[in-house]
This record gives sequence, structure tokens and C-alpha cells, in this order.
Amino acid sequence: MAKKKTNPTTTPPKFERPVDAYFYQMDQGLQRAKAIYAVGVFLTFFSVMGLIWMIPFPQLAFLERMEAHTFLNWGSFFIAIVIYIYLKLAATLSYAMLFTIGGMSYFIVQLEYVERDHGLAAWMVFAVLAFIGCGLLYLHYAKEESSKKSVPFIRVLTIGPIWLWSKVFQKLGWRY
Repeated sequence: MAKKKTNPTTTPPKFERPVDAYFYQMDQGLQRAKAIYAVGVFLTFFSVMGLIWMIPFPQLAFLERMEAHTFLNWGSFFIAIVIYIYLKLAATLSYAMLFTIGGMSYFIVQLEYVERDHGLAAWMVFAVLAFIGCGLLYLHYAKEESSKKSVPFIRVLTIGPIWLWSKVFQKLGWRY
């Protein structure tokens, strides 16, 4: 009787930083078309940021006196928290995300102007984009082989934006 060859289990390499382990796990677990993940992650992040931005912020008298009430909203807190977390994981990637968030903020403000001029409500646009982005991610994630689903779906949503930037940095040969 011939012995069956068994595949030796490969142990993942050791990483100095947690972010490298997260990226390695995502690279191994998300093998299918990464462009679909990129679109889904971008739409989801943008729409969540936009929905948080649309939550009414209390009008505080001291902010109005300083004329800073237009610059402070719940989106500002969301941005600060996200950038802080990404900064702890990988500083260079957090700077790239900061510029990305700046561009997203511009488009959010433009949608606010459209809403102010009696256009479509911005929160509706963000809700539809969130549904599309999350749906696209979830459907594509569900198609992954169950043996390769070592990446929790929530990690795809939270670490996904800097994971995408890490791919850009790798293509350009930049360290992060």
C-alpha cells in the first residue's frame, strides 16, 4: 500500500509589526479579484464617512463665536480616530489615507452644497453607496473558498483602506 503524501502545513512568517501580519493574512485570505475589493472598500469607507458627517452636530456658542462651527462635526471625530489608529499601525500609510480622506471630504462638502441647493439629500446618496459597497464586498467575500476565509469581514472593512494603499506602495517600491 502506497503512502499518501500529505502537504506540510506552512507556518506564516513572523512579523515585527502587527500591520504586516494583518496584510499577510489579508493577502492570503483574499485571493479573488482584488479590484472588486478595492471598489467595495472605497465605496464603503466613503459612504460611512459621509453618513457620519451628516449626523447633526450640536451648535455650541463658543464654536460659533470663534466661527469654527462649520469645521467641527462628527466626521471630524471619525477622521481623527481613523487616522490615529492607522498612524499606530503604519505611519506612512496613514498619511496616504489622510490625503485620501481630504479628497473624500471635498466630495462630501460638494454633496452638501447640492443638498442645500434643493438637490438630492446627501445622506440618501451615502446610504445607497454604503449599500452598494457593503453588498459588493459581502457578495465577493462570500464567494471566497471557506478554507481561505481566514480574514474576518470586519477586518476587510477596517484595515482594508490601508491594505489597498500598501499595495500601491509595494508597486511603487516604497516602504511603509
